[in-house]
Amino acid sequence: MTRIKIQKFINDDINPSLEMHGGYVIIEDYDEEKKNLKLQLGGSCQGCARSIYTLKIGIENALREEFPEIKEIEDVTDHESGENPYFS
Repeated sequence: MTRIKIQKFINDDINPSLEMHGGYVIIEDYDEEKKNLKLQLGGSCQGCARSIYTLKIGIENALREEFPEIKEIEDVTDHESGENPYFS
């Protein structure tokens, strides 16, 4: 159930900001037992030089505030295959 709540929060509160730059984030995996979250960035966030800051400062802070039970948040994006990053 938590994965659904997290993805809804991402869709409603995080992705609208990322969409202004042509990007988005999705849950790749969420381990309910360990409370570990794996995220994948897409669109212009994939391969973007600033995506690490977006993830650590923006996305991760928002998720930890809303879901304090999350232990680890990991970026599993294949940034090497990004075709149209917002910032190079």
